[in-house]
Amino acid sequence: METIILGWYVLTETGSVLLLTLFASLQHVGTLVAPLFGVMGDRVGLRAVLCAMRTAYFALAATLMTLAYAGLLDPAVVLVLAAVTGVVRPSDVGMRSALASDTMPPALLMGAISIQRTTQDSARIAGALTGTALVATLGMGPAYTVVAAFYATSALLTLQTGGGRGARDRRGEPAAGSPWRDLREGLAYVRRAPLLLALMTLAFFLNMTAFPLMSSLMPYVAKDVYGADQATLGYLVAAGACGALLGSVALSRYRGTFPAGRMVIVFSCAWYAMLMLFAQTAAPATGVPALVLAGIAFALGQISMFTTLLRNSDERFRGRIMGIRMLAIYGNLPGLWTAGVLIPAYGYAFTATLYCTLGIVVTVAIALRWRAEFWRPDAPANRR
Repeated sequence: METIILGWYVLTETGSVLLLTLFASLQHVGTLVAPLFGVMGDRVGLRAVLCAMRTAYFALAATLMTLAYAGLLDPAVVLVLAAVTGVVRPSDVGMRSALASDTMPPALLMGAISIQRTTQDSARIAGALTGTALVATLGMGPAYTVVAAFYATSALLTLQTGGGRGARDRRGEPAAGSPWRDLREGLAYVRRAPLLLALMTLAFFLNMTAFPLMSSLMPYVAKDVYGADQATLGYLVAAGACGALLGSVALSRYRGTFPAGRMVIVFSCAWYAMLMLFAQTAAPATGVPALVLAGIAFALGQISMFTTLLRNSDERFRGRIMGIRMLAIYGNLPGLWTAGVLIPAYGYAFTATLYCTLGIVVTVAIALRWRAEFWRPDAPANRR
């Protein structure tokens, strides 16, 4: 809800796709410190870190709500608050996945992450359809009251999750030493593991070329490509989330049927192909089905990636591994900034096609470079 509400607000108030991409990129500034969230998760417990993060979301949403009621909201304020939120938000998905791996045996991990994704995707559907309607009907202040209430609820519910294990629980002694040393150990661990290094490299390029097209640039498509309103924006976001929900449900039901390593490569390419198809559409009637297919490919590829990362990581390093994985979100920034320059000059269709073509080429190159890790039937990534 929040991303859609604020993205539409910035675009309509300023009329600038460059400021829209700036707003979207500010939500990812925290990728540079994401590994430190992983370090803290390993040291004090993933549950404690998630609770602190969600309390911060609530505080920032309450601030924006107060400014909206007072009539003091403007695009500059939204950009500042987006930057502050962006310090924390990029680490959320990784910390959730690491917490799931802490509480589930490896054989059930893909099903567990798939179920976790279904809750996320169903929430995205509901948020996409209701967030824009709340703003249109009630205004920014009441809409943000709902957002703040959900953040407060999520912080309370997170207190009930997992076992709250941290480094001290796993080794039977308090976590000692420097957090920076822990971070260096995590980076060295990834560098020495070819499969983890390959997955991190692929994640960076996916974030640079695919994620902006699927999420951050959607307000531009709805308003300037389709010439539609914010309700159509909600339908577009919900379509992608519906596809992701279908993919998540399928994997939760048929977990272990397909080799995860191969799925990462195949469905990453499929995601690019569907986004390229979406870029050629000229109306919501044809764009929505393309986004549903893109969402399915996205879920199948990303769940397989997270499962492969966690299955093949030492338990002591899981928080750090997912923190480093979130560092790959930094790819959003150059991807968004470049799109902000290319789209006004060459159009959305050209930019999206260029991004998807580059993405497919890089994905195939990664599969060839690390073919022993991704494609060999007996590779650890393809264990069932």
